[in-house]
Amino acid sequence: MVQPHYNRVIIKIGGESLSNPGGCGINPQRADEVALRIAAIHAQEIEIGIVIGAGNLWRGIDGMDHGMDRARADQIGMLATVMNSLALADALERRGVITRVQTAIEMRAIAEPYIRLRAMRHLAKGRVVIFGAGTGNPYFTTDTAAALRAAETGADLLIKATKVDGVYDADPNKNPDATRFEHISYLDALNFQVRVMDSTALTLCMDNQVPIVVLDLWDPNSLEKVVRGEPIGTLIGN
Repeated sequence: MVQPHYNRVIIKIGGESLSNPGGCGINPQRADEVALRIAAIHAQEIEIGIVIGAGNLWRGIDGMDHGMDRARADQIGMLATVMNSLALADALERRGVITRVQTAIEMRAIAEPYIRLRAMRHLAKGRVVIFGAGTGNPYFTTDTAAALRAAETGADLLIKATKVDGVYDADPNKNPDATRFEHISYLDALNFQVRVMDSTALTLCMDNQVPIVVLDLWDPNSLEKVVRGEPIGTLIGN
């Protein structure tokens, strides 16, 4: 077996990964497919933290378009991420992967509150930790939550697992001549305003020297390739 290149990673997954393509809600079969990919790298003794979005259940922008208060719209989104976290935790546990869900908003009846040192202890013991409820504050995306958890836990890498295979100089869905970057600096990613991650998350990773790899979650073995250090997707770093 090839030795993993990284010891501890944080994986950011969009909520849409748990629904049918173009759909909404939680599809248990899709959750199981995501769990299969995560279990494959967990078997290589990689320490794994996960942050999952809520786009399959709620988009705050839709509420705000109808006059909803921004803070309240974001709070609904935070609660939706907890639903996704529980669904993914269940799928992982059915594959024999010991999992803990920690939430930035306390809801002790269903999950642990986020405590940094406890999370790091779980990771060191080989448990997958799913961080729910974002940062616990409105106005911050789950991308920023993933960057924050990566910095707090001393992760070697932040993986942004999406439905595209990297960062392009143009929208590849609109421009067939768009070129994918194999490597791009934090500053260039900020200046180009790449849409795979918001500026707050990028800046947080830059300030704390957390490299980011953007890859296609559905590309076979993409997670296994990245933890082995193989070139895949786009690396954002120095």
